[in-house]
Amino acid sequence: MKNLALLSVLIVATGCGNMSKPTAVYEPMETNSLRAPAYPLVTIDPYTSAWSFSDKLNEEETKHWTGKPFPLLGGIRVDGKSYRFMGREEIPLLPVLETAASMKWEGVYTETKPTGNWMAADYQPAGWKKGVGAFGTDGNPNRETPWNTRDIWVRRSFDLGEDVSKETLYLKFSHDDNIEIYINGMEVATTGRGLNYDLIKEIPAEVIASLKPTGNVIAAHCLNDVGGGYVDFGIMKKVKRGDTFEAVAEQLSAQVLPTQTFYTFRCGPVDLDVIFTAPALMDDLNILSSPFNYLTYQVRSTDGASHDVQIYVEATPQWAVDKVEQPVTFERGSKKGIGYLKTGTAEQAVLGKKGDDLRIDWGYFYLAAAESDRTALKMNAYYDSKKEFMETGTLSADGGRTSGDMQKEMTVLAFTDNLGRVGDKKTGGHLMIGYDDLYSIQYFNDNRMAYWKQEGKVDIMKAFEDGERLYPELMKRCGEFDKQMMTDAAAAGGKSYAELCALAYRQAIAAHKLVTDKEGNLLFLSKENFSNGSIGTVDVTYPSAPLFLVYNPDLLKGMLNPIFYYSESGKWTKPFAAHDVGTYPLANGQTYGGDMPVEESGNMLILTTAIACVEGNADYAAKHWDVLTTWADYLQKEGLDPENQLCTDDFAGHFAHNTNLSIKAIMGVAGYGKLAGMLGKKDVEAKYMQTARDMAAKWVEMAKDGDHYKLTFDKSGTWSQKYNLVWDRLLGFNIFPTEVAATELTFYKTKQNAYGLPLDNREDYTKSDWIIWTACLTGSQADFDALVNPVWKYANETSTRVPLSDWHMTSNGSQRGFQARSVVGGYFMRMLEKKLMK
Repeated sequence: MKNLALLSVLIVATGCGNMSKPTAVYEPMETNSLRAPAYPLVTIDPYTSAWSFSDKLNEEETKHWTGKPFPLLGGIRVDGKSYRFMGREEIPLLPVLETAASMKWEGVYTETKPTGNWMAADYQPAGWKKGVGAFGTDGNPNRETPWNTRDIWVRRSFDLGEDVSKETLYLKFSHDDNIEIYINGMEVATTGRGLNYDLIKEIPAEVIASLKPTGNVIAAHCLNDVGGGYVDFGIMKKVKRGDTFEAVAEQLSAQVLPTQTFYTFRCGPVDLDVIFTAPALMDDLNILSSPFNYLTYQVRSTDGASHDVQIYVEATPQWAVDKVEQPVTFERGSKKGIGYLKTGTAEQAVLGKKGDDLRIDWGYFYLAAAESDRTALKMNAYYDSKKEFMETGTLSADGGRTSGDMQKEMTVLAFTDNLGRVGDKKTGGHLMIGYDDLYSIQYFNDNRMAYWKQEGKVDIMKAFEDGERLYPELMKRCGEFDKQMMTDAAAAGGKSYAELCALAYRQAIAAHKLVTDKEGNLLFLSKENFSNGSIGTVDVTYPSAPLFLVYNPDLLKGMLNPIFYYSESGKWTKPFAAHDVGTYPLANGQTYGGDMPVEESGNMLILTTAIACVEGNADYAAKHWDVLTTWADYLQKEGLDPENQLCTDDFAGHFAHNTNLSIKAIMGVAGYGKLAGMLGKKDVEAKYMQTARDMAAKWVEMAKDGDHYKLTFDKSGTWSQKYNLVWDRLLGFNIFPTEVAATELTFYKTKQNAYGLPLDNREDYTKSDWIIWTACLTGSQADFDALVNPVWKYANETSTRVPLSDWHMTSNGSQRGFQARSVVGGYFMRMLEKKLMK
């Protein structure tokens, strides 16, 4: 795929009626070559979050970060011919080769790695066992043959009863976890770790050409590295009908910038730019918390002639439900020049669910746009809207067919814009995709609205009105911010590092919700995505903090405020910091099953110190001095040689004598001493800084293991990343000898794999946020590049197509767990280092 130059400022130049008609001027800066594991499209908060999980925007259905359908479909009509540029229709399919959902099928399988070209049609599977599909662990649908090992290889032979050479064919498959599927020896699908049922992937023309009347083979290898396992597959053919887009636009480029994702398409004689913009500007909290994102489209002729062009965008009510079987309602209207389509569940159980792998099912989803004689908004049955657009280029004003039962008939919310004759100057428009969640968070049994609502003074229509009015300004500001951030990140850590930061920026922000408490204190509450759904988790705040320390430490205070309140109110009575304040979106008190005493107390002290260093004063610490003192005293007593307890890397389990956790405790004690000094408490500063120095000296004696330092004090021959040590230099403690960091970096370079440095000696997996912290231990650019370049390679090459996972295998780059989490804000540690070390 061609790469798109980095784009800076979008300038709105002309108007047309009530609808702006922008002419875009781009200033190329450099080429961004990172292929994203998934591309952010709409990133508002943990619930309203849509991504493209493939290289091409029109290759697959767009999805929520969890992988569930969040459909956006885009089409363009050029001189009467229609092209699909975004998403994918529900394709009417008929089976050529049934899956297990409709027919048991016979195959052969082995659970021992085969030799030779096992996926080829003429391969002889000697010793393989006979089985009936589907294959899997207990509890999977239509499972016939038990599979309980780590790997399985399956071959299914089939004959064709019809000529399919001129058909459009699709592989239909289900998998848990990683699967690779071949037809007649040619790869058709490969996935990373995950569980998905009934995926559809178009079979390439060369594979279709290989199909014979008899003797064809589908072969699959599935690796189950965690939880259950499942394998099922078949072949479908497309039913030809006149109400789906007749052609697919050719995607020329795709690029992720901090606040925007850019695509360019070739649509016959015109080129189309599609720009998704989240106004995620941290210097303006009203804008940052906006309940909408922009979708901008721009078209120009490429052949010197003018062409008649119309744009079509649709969404479904799946954006407003957790499950497709939930009944929905619809509304169409306008207010102060803004037209809108609205949908939500009939039940409206506000804040009625908590947990991890859930979508919001209260509040309302909107498509909104400025009204003009060019545009139309309509709700209609799934195929009717597309058919009308392709036939006429617009949508009629009459009401369409709507159904509250999505399983019976899917209704779409559709928007069109008739751009008219388009020449070689770019012309286009935009719409807003928004969500009004009514109430966002329950904070200690008090339901709180989103920050943008200003305690109920602003409603969603006012937000859309402001969004339309501010569109030119916000697009300009976002473009300028993107350009400046990429420049600053490249100056701090190089081009590859800047590209990683661009990918992490919106993901980290959108994994939070911004509200205030009754007293007006800021609450910036994280959702622990795809790990356990906790809200306000301290050891998720800790790795994400560098991003917010760089751009707005008030947001980091908003993450720490709930934990301070929890202790200071007496609701949490233990002498160490809590792990969380509940399960998203209910922040009513810790729900995690175990404590992390040293971990969370150290995190709170270190981050409070970091805020003071960034702001140049310890005023925030002074407000919470008593509880900070309690936690510092706990770390003095228990932190040097921690007992058997969890740290932030809790997926690795409990273990005692953790040397990296000990460093965190020492940093926490030193942080308290530094804060005391900044507050004029010189005697307290002297006492705690000396304690921290004494602890550091003992640490060096206890952890030294020849050419490196141990994983645990009691086990020689072990090692781990000492990412917590980064604060010793950045916060100016300087209580560890400089050779500790230098020794560790030299050792780490001997332990790297293709896709990064393992977390420690126990497993192949790593945490990419910690790698970037570890890369900052010495301040050396060479050390930084050595550790960060494999992280870029992981993001660029991973087969796991999900919003950036922070937990991956270093040998093959596949996801180990977690996705779409805020912890990737930790990628900004290098930028924070440059800010603090000026």
